[in-house]
Amino acid sequence: MVELETNYDFEEIASLATRVHSIDDLESAISSGGYPVDGMVVVPCSMKTLAGIACGYASNLLLRAADVTLKERRPLVLVPRETPLNAIHLKNMLQLARMGTTILPAMPAFYNKPSTVSELVDFVVGKALDVMRIEHSLYRKCGIKDKCAGDSSSAQSAREN
Repeated sequence: MVELETNYDFEEIASLATRVHSIDDLESAISSGGYPVDGMVVVPCSMKTLAGIACGYASNLLLRAADVTLKERRPLVLVPRETPLNAIHLKNMLQLARMGTTILPAMPAFYNKPSTVSELVDFVVGKALDVMRIEHSLYRKCGIKDKCAGDSSSAQSAREN
């Protein structure tokens, strides 16, 4: 699948990883709640995977690891891949959101004025890292002194001028 969506093959992607697990290896350590992880992010998350997670259908390692993440009440972030969404997709997302899952559609912001596709991607990746509480510098975050869209002080200044 990676070959369909990127310019890389599986071996190139796998070489970047610390560990690679077979999707069919349900005996992998990561399928256990005792395995020390802080959470899980699924990018991209197909509607098939999302439905499997929502229904607790842990038929492969990805689904089992997500199931364990929910069971252990660790952060689970799903970045859905399809659009448009139908009512079944939305129902499954709502069900997962009610269980504490973060549904993070790949919707980049434009307040930071991105100029490249990489900057759009970095924003979405940065948002997933934010949920996992992982520090990054992939996009400019609004702070007290920043002039970001929606900042009440800059909105007040605009109204006064």
